[in-house]
Amino acid sequence: MNPLPIISIIALLAFAGFLAGTESALASISRVVIEKLESKRGGAILKKVFFDQARYLNVVLLVRKTCELTATVLLAVLLLREYSSAQAMALTVAIMVVVSYVMVGVGPRTLGKQRPNNWALAGATVAYFLAFILAPLTKLLIAIGNAITPGKGFRSGPFANEAELRDLVDQAHERGLVESDEHEMIHSVFELGDTLVRELMVPRTDMVWVEKDKTLRQGLSLALRSGFSRIPVVGENIDNIIGITYVKDLARRALDHHEAETTERVEQHLRPATFVPEIKIAAELLKEMQRDQIHLAIVVDEYGGTAGIITMEDLVEELIGDIRDEYDTDASEGVIPPGKDVVVDGLLNLDDFLEETLMELPDGPYDTAAGFMAAQLGRIPMVGDEIVIETGSLTVLEMDGRRVSRIRVVRSATIGE
Repeated sequence: MNPLPIISIIALLAFAGFLAGTESALASISRVVIEKLESKRGGAILKKVFFDQARYLNVVLLVRKTCELTATVLLAVLLLREYSSAQAMALTVAIMVVVSYVMVGVGPRTLGKQRPNNWALAGATVAYFLAFILAPLTKLLIAIGNAITPGKGFRSGPFANEAELRDLVDQAHERGLVESDEHEMIHSVFELGDTLVRELMVPRTDMVWVEKDKTLRQGLSLALRSGFSRIPVVGENIDNIIGITYVKDLARRALDHHEAETTERVEQHLRPATFVPEIKIAAELLKEMQRDQIHLAIVVDEYGGTAGIITMEDLVEELIGDIRDEYDTDASEGVIPPGKDVVVDGLLNLDDFLEETLMELPDGPYDTAAGFMAAQLGRIPMVGDEIVIETGSLTVLEMDGRRVSRIRVVRSATIGE
């Protein structure tokens, strides 16, 4: 038997395996490593291939498939000389499935993930020259494929969507490559892109504000009692916010001119207020506040009324967790034991409520625990109202006007056992 076809089959499968390992290595290597390898031989090519993977991986896929199919045809021709057509086809399929799975699938891909640096350097060089040689053919085949495939074709990078990138972060965390706090922060960044401003704002019922005709002394007194350095200034009512007063402006004026404490009004020392819609995406607002150096914005509802305020601290806390200072009161710590109760703020959002109580409330047209109770009751809650769900019960303890200020939560004894 002529050994040339057998050698050709082995060589084709080995090259296909090398290309498969290259795909795996490029998917496993990071940008940081790319920068470190740039000074090595082939590093510049690796960087070029890495940042334009769509172009080069298309060529790698084309050549790999060509090698596998050619090897399959050569094996079928060899076996047809010794066996009947049916037997030759059956043997070809059986042999190629096993050999391709091992030589092209499992083995090279595993090695590519284990040694991505060296493999990527060699593989990127091969991919670069294959792309140079086969560029016209690849472009033609991609154009044909995109023409008959719904959608825009293969134009994006290695991640098809956010879910794939999140899954990659989860895998890195499971392998110990990403710490728990880093893992949570990365997911918080994704979630911020899906969070509306109204979910993070301080509602108007909890806002601290000052009337425009108050004196500097009154404004400073309010600032000292509340602990806030920036306070909205209202005109006729809270829906008519005319600006923001800064404590440092009032204090500087009062220090330089003592008589100004009683003779000048807060409205004489205003800074412009920034207004944002309550349905704005929190991540977009954070970028704008960083760009324009804004620390506080007024949140407006769809009717143009004041819905609340949001600060840079509110947005940053959503990413890195609570930032507590001497003015913050301690939240309840720990987890509620089954059958025990804890008191929480009625305006606690659903995520924080779950974190503090281990009770998950159903999703609905509300953002807070108080909103959930109002939706269940079909009216404004009153002191003593109780809602019982599968995971426990919620009871209104205290009202502040029409706002639910405190809720007692009792977790079911069956949960967590």
